Amino acid sequence: MTSTRKSGHRHGNAATHTVSEVARLAGVSVRTLHHYDEIGLLEPSARSDAGYRLYGPDDLSRLQEILLFRELEIPLEDIAVLLSGGAFDRQAALELQREMLHQKAARTEALLASVDRAINAERTGVRMTKEEMFEVFGDFDPSEHEDEVKERWGETDAYKESARRTARYTKADWERFKAESEQIGSDTIALMDAGVPADDPRVMDLAERARLQIDTWFYPCSHAMHVNLAEMYIADPRFTATYEKMRTGMARYWHDAILANAARQM
Repeated sequence: MTSTRKSGHRHGNAATHTVSEVARLAGVSVRTLHHYDEIGLLEPSARSDAGYRLYGPDDLSRLQEILLFRELEIPLEDIAVLLSGGAFDRQAALELQREMLHQKAARTEALLASVDRAINAERTGVRMTKEEMFEVFGDFDPSEHEDEVKERWGETDAYKESARRTARYTKADWERFKAESEQIGSDTIALMDAGVPADDPRVMDLAERARLQIDTWFYPCSHAMHVNLAEMYIADPRFTATYEKMRTGMARYWHDAILANAARQM
């Protein structure tokens, strides 16, 4: 009977661990592991004769992925999407997580880009009138958030690169950017209204267009950074409201499309 207390039991030809052992190894609660099992996020690969959960090496690897994504504040339902499918690539996932950890501070495209425009308008002396500003920005006033953005992202490479690029943009450039953005938005709304799911290739292609637009206009935007931006779209009420004005449920729909697009790159 004492053998049941040892770590690394044998089940068939594979070493396994009980739920309490895994909880100690990973620094999580048994209750958390039970919850992951109940929602299908981490189902143990075996059961003992008495029906107790037994976790094998693949289970531990998956738990590591889950906990890394949780450190990045990714919701459980989104982690399930990222880890789903038979084509999941662990190395690619680790590389994605590494990028996300390095770029976590620069998680917002809309706020950063908008304030950069206002800052550079001041620096270059090419100032927009209020009418021009709201024509380009809509009802979002970037000057209201300038101090916040500089404090949070002023030292990041993304902020510096965006400032460098946008310093030379004219009103015509911003109007072209706005037209591109509106086209992506209208195309997305059309698919959403037609009942096309967010993980449909057509919607994911639009998410990829949006990522490349950021990459072209502002700063290098990897899929990992785009996922971080997507999390901001539903975590920050200001950004959520922007998308919800387009369509009710748009923020979540667009967020899910970005995550699905990132997942298919693995």
